[in-house]
Amino acid sequence: MRNLRTLLIIFGIFLAFAFLVGCGGSSSSSSNSSSSTTTTQTIATSGANVASISVNGGPLATLNYADAAFTSVTVCVPGTTTCQTIDGILVDTGSSGLRILSSVLTVALPQQNSSSGSPVAECFLFVSSYTWGPVQTADVQMASEKASSVPIQVLSDSDFTTPTSCADSGASSDTLESLGANGIVGVGLFAQDCGTYCEQVQTAAGSPNLYYECTSTTNCQPIGETLAQQVPNPVSLFPTDNNGVIVELPAISAGEEPTVSGSLVFGIGTESNNALGAATVYTANADGNFATTYSGTANSASFIDSGSNGYFFPSSITVCPSSSDAPDFYCPSSTENLSATSQGANGASGTVNFSIANAETLFTVDDSAYSDLGGSNSAGSFDWGLPFFFGRNVYTGIQSTTNPNGYWAY
Repeated sequence: MRNLRTLLIIFGIFLAFAFLVGCGGSSSSSSNSSSSTTTTQTIATSGANVASISVNGGPLATLNYADAAFTSVTVCVPGTTTCQTIDGILVDTGSSGLRILSSVLTVALPQQNSSSGSPVAECFLFVSSYTWGPVQTADVQMASEKASSVPIQVLSDSDFTTPTSCADSGASSDTLESLGANGIVGVGLFAQDCGTYCEQVQTAAGSPNLYYECTSTTNCQPIGETLAQQVPNPVSLFPTDNNGVIVELPAISAGEEPTVSGSLVFGIGTESNNALGAATVYTANADGNFATTYSGTANSASFIDSGSNGYFFPSSITVCPSSSDAPDFYCPSSTENLSATSQGANGASGTVNFSIANAETLFTVDDSAYSDLGGSNSAGSFDWGLPFFFGRNVYTGIQSTTNPNGYWAY
């Protein structure tokens, strides 16, 4: 069984409102031949700011999560040595915030309370699912980087009854079987998962509320939440190396592999192993997007997202049957060699060559990493998912005074 999904936050609903809050290592090299030019890729293999990642199918033995990168995160009771290291955490550059299944969490973390003293919970929305559960506080460590007293979401359908307004948003992803991971570490463009949008209670139709205070286990009501209390991108709270991340995965020469290992590097231009180098910077607009032109059509709501397990874009390529193991993925009769051109809000542009293979054929072999997996998407949106990351170092710069909406670079 495979977990085939697009795990990305609902862009354009509230990310448009997100705003600002106030050493070295060895490496290995491989060739990147998937773009319009061939470059040499250097992958950091050690350093205080380097965490290992693996595309390995995920922690659930009965479910092979295709094209998903996992890492480990250590959480501690704040200010103590009472800690737990949890593996199988999905690396997601398309969202912000650390979210951990309550079923795998063994340390008792302090509950975050509202100004009235009631426990705070969050409903975090993805395209076709949601996560629900209390906001708790932890010291968070990845590699040798540590952030103190970080609000995180603990995923649970049982601590507090899920509000109807949240449950109506899709399917719950609060179990290992539904999430396919032990948690998600969102290391995307924004410092918080919701920003100024969530400082006020949302009452307009079509405007979801994310934060709730729970006066009892069965009564959770919407609240506004300050920036400091929202679930943040944990990298933004590191004392150093806190301005972004680099996902570094080697190229897949045969198009698919059983597993692929690489690195998640913290900081951009802060250490000898995370220089921006010759990478082109593509700044995001206020919605957290840039433009991608494919087959003569500009898709203005485009983004780069390691939490999506394929290239997702509108195309006339044949879609796999709904009765197959790969519904909504593309199933061309033979591999399609394609290209698309992306343009940042700063005007920078570049063309990427990529391929789309028949997903049904790909899944006849029990691999976990695919460089040519893709599927359909709504008009106007191009999602550069994990296959884009193979063979190139992809930088995600967190919003700053220089780039208020963040940027990607590659």
